[in-house]
Amino acid sequence: MKLAGRLPGLALCLLALALPVQAPARELLAVGAQFERVFDYQPSGEYVGLGAELVRIMAARTGNTVRFRMVPWARAQAMLAQGQADILIGPYKSPERFSSMAFSEKPFYQDQIVFYTRQDPGFSWDGDYATLKNRRLVMLNGWSYGSDLERARPTLQVSVANNVENGLKMLVHNHVDLFVTNRRNTEPVVFRLSMERQVRILPRVPETQNGYFAFPRAPEFDRLRLQFDQELNTLVESGELKRLGRRFEVTVP
Repeated sequence: MKLAGRLPGLALCLLALALPVQAPARELLAVGAQFERVFDYQPSGEYVGLGAELVRIMAARTGNTVRFRMVPWARAQAMLAQGQADILIGPYKSPERFSSMAFSEKPFYQDQIVFYTRQDPGFSWDGDYATLKNRRLVMLNGWSYGSDLERARPTLQVSVANNVENGLKMLVHNHVDLFVTNRRNTEPVVFRLSMERQVRILPRVPETQNGYFAFPRAPEFDRLRLQFDQELNTLVESGELKRLGRRFEVTVP
């Protein structure tokens, strides 16, 4: 009889352990760099884009508030690694990042990595990185470009730019032969700078990359990450992520 009397209490304890642990509600700091349609800053002072919208939704559903800060991409990653920010918006996965970042279970957007070149006729690429060893490339500071390109990188002539606009200008002014970037981030800048007749994308797509939310690796951030994973899964299963992707014109996995 005594054991039977204890069973309801035991069952409640087991149920509590099975449920996600609620992290204390607080103001979260989400950081990132300018990512077209994923994390944008408006002249009105508002942060918009698919990533910003998702963070707002998930923060509200977990009882938190959120503020945003836009900084250069390398600095945003350093802030997360040092525990100065709670969430990093939009990183791709890479082996180097696993030591300092805990990624969300699911990605929330997808990018094509592409090569931009000048409109000069005759240049093409067959997918073999060895054929690019005499070409000058510019890549973006702090970006990850996928396993194949990162393996080839030490054999290539690579310069670094701090943003998409600078990369395009280096290409147009013949400082480099190729600009390695993603289509989503770059197409709007090409139109904004009226470079449609000056640059073109090579047909072959070197990599497709998924973009995630990332959290500091410190154990005290684990509960927040698990909560956000649960909410993102709900958004995926309900079709809400796809709807938001269409709204912001961002490809979702």
